[in-house]
Amino acid sequence: MSDRDAYVKKMQAKIEEWNADLAKLEAKAKEAEADMRVKYDKQMEELREQRNDAEERLRELQEASGDSWKRLREGMESAWDDMTKAFRDAADRFR
Repeated sequence: MSDRDAYVKKMQAKIEEWNADLAKLEAKAKEAEADMRVKYDKQMEELREQRNDAEERLRELQEASGDSWKRLREGMESAWDDMTKAFRDAADRFR
């Protein structure tokens, strides 16, 4: 298995984790009072957008050739860091 294949599998697993975490946060948001639900819904939409961005970067990475995948990997790492921070922040707000 190439480095790229291993990296793609790792990132796919992380995105699946994000999807599970997002589902948990959505369930908590549904339990919130109406005024807080608006805030949570907005935050959930932002998280979905970040997840979609990470999925798009992963698709680009899978289709990249040669050295270009290494540059795309850096972008993926940045998206990963942003998403991790956003989920951490969201989880803190939902407590």
